[in-house]
Amino acid sequence: MEQLIKLNHSVTVLDNFSTGSRENLSSLSTNPGLTMVEGSILDQPLLRKLISDSEYIFHLAAAVGVFNIVNHPLESLLTNIRGTENVLEFANQSKTPVFLTSSSEVYGKNISDSLRESDDRVLGSPTTLRWSYSEAKAIDESLAYAYFIEKRLETRIVRFFNTVGPRQLGSYGMVVPRFIKAALANEPITIYGNGLQTRCFAHVHDVVEAVVALAFERNAIGKVINIGNNFEISIRDLATKIISQTGSQSKIVYIPYSEAYGEGFEDMERRVPNLELVKDLVSWIPSRDLTTMIADITAEMTR
Repeated sequence: MEQLIKLNHSVTVLDNFSTGSRENLSSLSTNPGLTMVEGSILDQPLLRKLISDSEYIFHLAAAVGVFNIVNHPLESLLTNIRGTENVLEFANQSKTPVFLTSSSEVYGKNISDSLRESDDRVLGSPTTLRWSYSEAKAIDESLAYAYFIEKRLETRIVRFFNTVGPRQLGSYGMVVPRFIKAALANEPITIYGNGLQTRCFAHVHDVVEAVVALAFERNAIGKVINIGNNFEISIRDLATKIISQTGSQSKIVYIPYSEAYGEGFEDMERRVPNLELVKDLVSWIPSRDLTTMIADITAEMTR
């Protein structure tokens, strides 16, 4: 949003602030290009009005965070599915382009070395509610694609792979800010599971650059596109790196998934994005490494 305003767009933000903060937008509070509306995408009259007054929709609203999904599965499913239904229905009425943000969660337990957008999804049982976020995001994608195919609504879909950066909270299971906050306080860093599971982290500034480039790229219409960083690191090595980089005295402790999330929780061993499509479409590759991500989050937490 800040980037869009820098590009002289006027932006209206609809947010219920359930997992975000108004303070994140404080630098723009007096900017005439920003209008903030507190509300929900489940409020159909409000959403219809805002969409009818807009020329482009960036749909990022969702229930997020593993803890949030596991503890409030029904609310999360309704928000993520019904909310997207509302956005697409009203966007189609006014033929307003939609940029839908999805997630690498749709791949589930697929542990391919390089996940392409067309790769299969591998999921556990529907009664394992940990996968309900993945299911909801997949339905969102299918809805958006169906509107593109049947109604010719201009849609673009991106899948984020572990976006991190300043202002991100660790309260809902986001691992990097949670680890850094503990390290700065010299408190134990808690790893769920054995720590051998691997992830790839992308700096939010890199992700924003990709989003803005794709949003106005005609060849991205009707496509699903990965956005992330393909540098892979284990959660154990991530904790070790954060301790070293911050000069922390923290110790690493491990607790089983069942203790953190409850019995029957499942996780994926690894998740690595293939980034060939986004590179081909807009010549984008991530430029900020994990050291930079840790430094930027640390600076924001200690300012």
